[in-house]
Amino acid sequence: MKRSVRRALCGTGFFLALALSGCAHQGQLDANGIAALHRALFTIDTHVDVPRIGDAQDVDFLSAPHAQVDLQKMRDGGLDAAFFILFTRQGPLTPEGYAAARAEAMDRYATIHRMLTRHADLIELAHSAQEARRIHKSGKLVAFLGMENGYPLAGNPANLKEYYDLGVRYLSLTHMGHNALGDSSDPNTRLNEPDQIHGGLSDKGRAVLAEANRLGIMVDISHAHHDTALQIAQLSKAPVIASHSAVRALTDVARNMYDDQMIAVKNSGGVTQIVAFDRYLKKEPPEKTTAIMKLGKAVGLNAENHDPNSLPEDARLTYEKGRAEIEAKWPGASVSTFADHIDYAVALIGIDHVGIASDFGGGGGVEGWRNAAETENVTAELVARGYSAKDLEKLWGGNLLRVLGDVERIAAALSRP
Repeated sequence: MKRSVRRALCGTGFFLALALSGCAHQGQLDANGIAALHRALFTIDTHVDVPRIGDAQDVDFLSAPHAQVDLQKMRDGGLDAAFFILFTRQGPLTPEGYAAARAEAMDRYATIHRMLTRHADLIELAHSAQEARRIHKSGKLVAFLGMENGYPLAGNPANLKEYYDLGVRYLSLTHMGHNALGDSSDPNTRLNEPDQIHGGLSDKGRAVLAEANRLGIMVDISHAHHDTALQIAQLSKAPVIASHSAVRALTDVARNMYDDQMIAVKNSGGVTQIVAFDRYLKKEPPEKTTAIMKLGKAVGLNAENHDPNSLPEDARLTYEKGRAEIEAKWPGASVSTFADHIDYAVALIGIDHVGIASDFGGGGGVEGWRNAAETENVTAELVARGYSAKDLEKLWGGNLLRVLGDVERIAAALSRP
């Protein structure tokens, strides 16, 4: 789907300020112009998964050859900022389960903390939209923290303050499987979970939502059941986000957003971050899915651990070789497919409510954007489709920073006596 908009111009490299001013020339940017425009943007990826500190071994993410994101790749690809994720897999709603979930979240935080402390001269944690802009202006990379799955909160909104103090600035209430806060878009089929158990948000979920609003944490509807997502958007006093989801109308998989969900995000003042995750952008043939699952099982991957970078070296190499053979046999999504989903979302809810996410480290990646070093390819594709420099500024982080700033202001107002 092509968009009839004013093209970004200034191929000689007057950077974003000149492009935004509406230069006198028309036409498509050449390679140098795209590179200059891309480097002038403040680019933010809203979902990058990290391993637990034990699985990360001594990797400090300055240069990690097998990781999709490290500091060198961010520099090489012009990716200025990322939300690094405190992910926890869903488990039993018991004291033991909650303790294990908290330990997992903190293990992932430890990995991020090690990266930040070892390379404080290169990257810094942002606690606000204003801090992010200040860090970016200083020339450093920007780290944010997101929390995927409210499971470690043990259903208690008071526990959210601990993660806020660490720096968490968005929270996904659910992941794969229902929890105490609400219904997931992906019930746990191994446990024969029904489509819903709460009818959307639970009372505890509503309380956590209110506490997130009070603290200034963006609430994320990715992985939430359709009804859960709509209730979050309706009840939230602040704009909400979908941190890493694609378009359900184009690819009918559970995590993707229906039109009414994206419209609800827009109506809240929020943003839907379209994810560059192969099978959420293009439906896999059953044979490919089976082959990937068989390969993963053979090298030791499972529902508890789906990150091949955590495998021993020989198993990881076996997986990479097998996966390359599978991709050659059944080609997946590309940067162009990814842009199709962005086009759809922009046409539906407008350029002010759409953004970009990778889900690197958690299964994300498409042909042309397999790791952070290839980030410029996304900008090139969008320029080719007619997106202006101003459009790109919004998609690559401007919309997200606006939402974070709005959430912060609303939290400040809610905290006033």
